[in-house]
Amino acid sequence: MRDGVIHLVARLMPQPGKADELAAAIAAILPEVRQEPGCLAYFAHESLEELGTIVMVEAWADQAALDAHGRAPAFTGLARRFNMLLAKPPVLERLRRIG
Repeated sequence: MRDGVIHLVARLMPQPGKADELAAAIAAILPEVRQEPGCLAYFAHESLEELGTIVMVEAWADQAALDAHGRAPAFTGLARRFNMLLAKPPVLERLRRIG
């Protein structure tokens, strides 16, 4: 099934002692991001295998919507804090729905 929707999983591993701050920063942008044009799903989860690691599950109507999200104030404001909050760059996995 190819529908043009971009599905994305992003893993964000916090620096030691920054898990709560990272979770709060992500929670703060959820409502704004969910209102962005082309946002079909934007959910934050905490990994049960790696406590403190945030796993984002996202769906965007198309590549243009995902690109716009990357330039939007909610995401860019968070991304400016990544050096302080994250132990390493986010790990992104783009997915194609097959069923």
